[in-house]
Amino acid sequence: MSFRKLRSIACMLLAVVLAGCANPNPSRLIAQTIAPATEAQVAAVHDIFIVTNRASTEKPGEIFNGNRASAAAFARVDISIPAAHETGKMELAPNPKVADPARYFAARRARLYPEEKPFEQALAKSIAKRGGRALIFIHGYNTGFDAAVYRAAQIFHDAQYSGAPILFSWPSAGRTIDYVYDNNSATTARDALEETMRMVARAGAKRIDIVAHSMGSWVTMEALRQLAITGDRDLGGRVADVVLASPDLDLDVFKGQMRRYGVPKHPFVILTSRNDRALTLSGIIAGNQPRLGDYADAKDLTDLGVVVVDVTKVSSDSWLNHTKFAENPVLVKLLGERLSNQGNLNEREEPIVAGQMESLVKGVGQTFGTAADIVITTPLQVIELATGNVR
Repeated sequence: MSFRKLRSIACMLLAVVLAGCANPNPSRLIAQTIAPATEAQVAAVHDIFIVTNRASTEKPGEIFNGNRASAAAFARVDISIPAAHETGKMELAPNPKVADPARYFAARRARLYPEEKPFEQALAKSIAKRGGRALIFIHGYNTGFDAAVYRAAQIFHDAQYSGAPILFSWPSAGRTIDYVYDNNSATTARDALEETMRMVARAGAKRIDIVAHSMGSWVTMEALRQLAITGDRDLGGRVADVVLASPDLDLDVFKGQMRRYGVPKHPFVILTSRNDRALTLSGIIAGNQPRLGDYADAKDLTDLGVVVVDVTKVSSDSWLNHTKFAENPVLVKLLGERLSNQGNLNEREEPIVAGQMESLVKGVGQTFGTAADIVITTPLQVIELATGNVR
């Protein structure tokens, strides 16, 4: 079979397999009506700060669509989480025109900022109230604006992150057939993400954590590479944890980005899974080149100054195994534990952190009835958290 034919088949498979992930009402966020809910029926309301280079839209209930804008826009959305929410789940209303906060995630209020300065001032107040911490989440491929906001809220909530929540949303078309468009859109967003990181620092963040998923890892690494070129790669020591979950990123490109960035003071964390079917198809489309997120040679990556967390054996509700970091209760809790670390991560502290993670795996596994087999490879050692073995 020719490579051209194989690539065509892969594209069709990608469209068919991922179709179930697409929102039938892309970018619909604000409902026409909101059902009443008591305080007891709502677990929390998260105030999400949003920076995006998506184009705005006048369509009812929508704020931004999948088109590209020449300049960044700023918004703030309040998302309520129902008390019936299960960790790792994203309970979305079947009809986005009707919000029911007692049962589903619901957008309570949205505010658009006419320019950056008032947005930055509001963000600064939130960061100050939250101890000087902030987390920037960057979503992946095939993600409408509404899905990006809800996923961000789910991660912030389930990880129990205490800092200011920030979503950077690049203009994904939110359609399975637009892989190339999304890849190019991600490239257009790297300058905006770099400026977002600088703005968060200006807003008073003493510690900036970054979590990127899938193709969002490409945008993230490009923005960090650009910071390195300017001579301020970690924003004066403010950039702390950088977590790349299921990164849809060419392996050689990543190595080149890391060579330009240099060995980070705080080792980046890469979540990999060899049974990530979305990345397998992505690799075929990309010319049978390995993707960072399903690369098997962890030692090869740790030499770059990163920590590799292999979650191949961790269960997932999705057949694709591409969103384990957010959907598996053990992993999302581990993410929260990692981000709640108060100290500076360095090689000497890694065994202690791994020990804490091992305890959490066992505790969360008992709570959720889930057996987690997680292998962490650091520059110094290999830790199998399911058994506690250290090599």
